[in-house]
Amino acid sequence: MNGIKNKKTMEHVLKDEILPVLPLHLAQLIESVDIKHLFSLEEIRLRTMKPLMLVFNNKDYMITHDGKITQDCSQAYYLTQDDINKTFHFISQCSVYSFEEELKNGYITISGGHRVGFSGHVILENDVIKTIKNISSINIRIAKEIIGAADKVLPYIIENGKVLNALIISPPRAGKTTLLRDLVRQLSNGVESLGVPGLNVGLVDERSEIACCYEGLPQNDIGIRTDVLDGCPKAKGIMILLRSMSPDLIATDEIGRNEDVLAIEEAINAGVAILTTAHGSDLDEIKKRPAIRKLVDRHFFDRYIILSKKMGVGKIEAVLESTTGRNLLITEREESKCGC
Repeated sequence: MNGIKNKKTMEHVLKDEILPVLPLHLAQLIESVDIKHLFSLEEIRLRTMKPLMLVFNNKDYMITHDGKITQDCSQAYYLTQDDINKTFHFISQCSVYSFEEELKNGYITISGGHRVGFSGHVILENDVIKTIKNISSINIRIAKEIIGAADKVLPYIIENGKVLNALIISPPRAGKTTLLRDLVRQLSNGVESLGVPGLNVGLVDERSEIACCYEGLPQNDIGIRTDVLDGCPKAKGIMILLRSMSPDLIATDEIGRNEDVLAIEEAINAGVAILTTAHGSDLDEIKKRPAIRKLVDRHFFDRYIILSKKMGVGKIEAVLESTTGRNLLITEREESKCGC
């Protein structure tokens, strides 16, 4: 799978992976929407007694009874509890029990790597989530790869053929996981132009968002030398990989807990490179989180890659050098202007 890049590919994704998990009448409604809109489809949101919504380019739209998109609530198709129940029935492949472990996290992954999130009544047992029942909302997030998303970043995190430790910082839905995924893919395959041979990459995919594994198999292209621990807590996964898989590089998403930081320190001290991400708008905001601040203050990371939605999703705002705080992107532009 090389990402949703054209009409034919999106039609394949809808026909073979998304529409089969919806009741027929809902599938037909969505299939009636103009393909020019479906090309940029990001999410399908279903809520009991609320309008059926599609998300395109970070904006949500309702669907009318004849498959047109609208912003008028009075024209929208309203979902029933039966719609929700049937959708959940199809998604769980008629066996809720087989998905019980995933349901504890509030989501499951379906064929194609698409994530389906749920909300409803949470059942606790000894203060631990046992399952979610009486489902009232379902969110189907379309898995997309952007091959080449890391092309611009790679030269800044490689020095003399060595991969530097880097933290990708961005607000939610600004492209950090997409960027991380493509970095893993390229470094696993090798980047000949930058003098990097293929690296053994250990990927801890706690929330199944990077490799998007389905029945144990990655649905995304993560490179030929990548070993995945799917659904494994980050700290535990890092230690398992260190002990068992001899990685050159470990990648994971959305660090923040103290145990994550301790595991990252262990990996870096063992000579293994780290690529990871964190929610935030800039480095100053990240420093307000005590656990991550320890890594920042002790210069465990060599580079900070700042993403922003100001100029569109996935735009690189800055690449900061850890020791000097210099924005290497600005330095490059200034050198270009003066002809250096």
